[in-house]
Amino acid sequence: MKARHKEIWVILLFSGICCLLSAGNAGARVSLIGKDFSTWRGNTGQWKIVGDTFTNPKNVKLLSSKPGSGIILNGPTGRTRNILSKAEFGDVKAHIEFMIPKGSNSGVYFMGRYEIQVYDSYGVEKGQYPGIECGGIYERWDNNRNPKGFEGHSPRVNASRAPGQWQTFDVIFRAPRFDKNGRKISNARFEMIVHNGVVVHEGVELTGPTRAGTYNDEKPTGPLMLQGDHGPVAYRNIWLEPGGAFFAMDTGTKDAKHKTAKQQIEMIKELGYDGIGCTAGPGLGEMLKELDKNGLRLFAVYLGANIDADQPKYGPELKEAIEILKGRNAILWLFVLSKKHKPSSPEGDERAVEVIREIADMAAEAELRVSLYPHQRFWVERVEDAIRVARKVERKNVGVTFNLCHWLMVDDEKNMESRIKSAMPYLSLVSINGADSGGKNWKQLIQTLDRGTFDIYGFLKALDDAGYN
Repeated sequence: MKARHKEIWVILLFSGICCLLSAGNAGARVSLIGKDFSTWRGNTGQWKIVGDTFTNPKNVKLLSSKPGSGIILNGPTGRTRNILSKAEFGDVKAHIEFMIPKGSNSGVYFMGRYEIQVYDSYGVEKGQYPGIECGGIYERWDNNRNPKGFEGHSPRVNASRAPGQWQTFDVIFRAPRFDKNGRKISNARFEMIVHNGVVVHEGVELTGPTRAGTYNDEKPTGPLMLQGDHGPVAYRNIWLEPGGAFFAMDTGTKDAKHKTAKQQIEMIKELGYDGIGCTAGPGLGEMLKELDKNGLRLFAVYLGANIDADQPKYGPELKEAIEILKGRNAILWLFVLSKKHKPSSPEGDERAVEVIREIADMAAEAELRVSLYPHQRFWVERVEDAIRVARKVERKNVGVTFNLCHWLMVDDEKNMESRIKSAMPYLSLVSINGADSGGKNWKQLIQTLDRGTFDIYGFLKALDDAGYN
């Protein structure tokens, strides 16, 4: 980082800025599909592990397979038992990939209770009843009601692909809340369901379990269930991450009592954070070592890119960070610089897309993500800049950061809700700190969380209302 930016970060660090992250707390990402069924409970029936699956050439209502690993298939006819994960989850962000043949039916049950329907809805204009469609939230059931099925939710659009093609769900789910006596005080909720890249549900509350789940009661946590008895289905690349992590942002400042990585991480743990975000550089390996010792996570690493053709696209610290962080589900917190182009200028988009795609592809190979970091006076200066560029980059592992202090410096507070809404579903990180409404300098816009006149509660509520976990 150039010298002219150092003063800003000293202020940031001494103010104790903190960040929220949607992609999990101290628990790491849980992957459920592997070389065996060790992540699933008990008897898995006729489910089997395969290396490839496709429509049976002799019967379009069945799936055929080839040996290997990485995919699970529910037997030769799709009439076997449901399977439940060993791990239990509450608030989660989940990714699920599935394939069904013509006319087939399955379902993904969050907490073993709340179903997202898997169904052959390709080309169907309207389902038989709400929630039967692929991507629908299946109906609840009561034999004493008429009609017995109720509270099914159809997807807002039919995003289904043809049978025999892989499809995806990306889900943000909020578990029900209970008081100290076990009384439910808040319903479960699908904050967002994205089917094949299309948002099909936002903010759907569930008053109770949907039909045919494993459990009829409600709890704070539960397993993921895959329905195996309604027809052939294959699943791959299923992962879940706990939601709602809170971590401290640090870019290298040390005081007399916290000079070493060991001292800093012990302090972070004592304060109750889930981990940290820090600057890339020589101390990154030591920081990771101490985080691992204390059961904490490195959520994000702050580093930069340059989109001027006469400048290096990035420094050596970027590739070094990618190598060190490989497989850790961390985020490259990427600020973007340019002397040629003014802040926010779309004239730099073409070059930026080229540079960021290169970085994103390297990150993807290491199972890392990229979050564009808006920074006052940098080329990506505003939240809307980050969104515009992320859309053009078209990489699944590229998201955006809502950086509160920098947003307050360059935007009007009245735009808060619209900016947050437009950032979804790209939003991967949010920074928060105390600030004064209408502040014009960093002393006013970067304070500790217990200070300032800016409505932090209102900001967090706007995030929650938008479905940010």
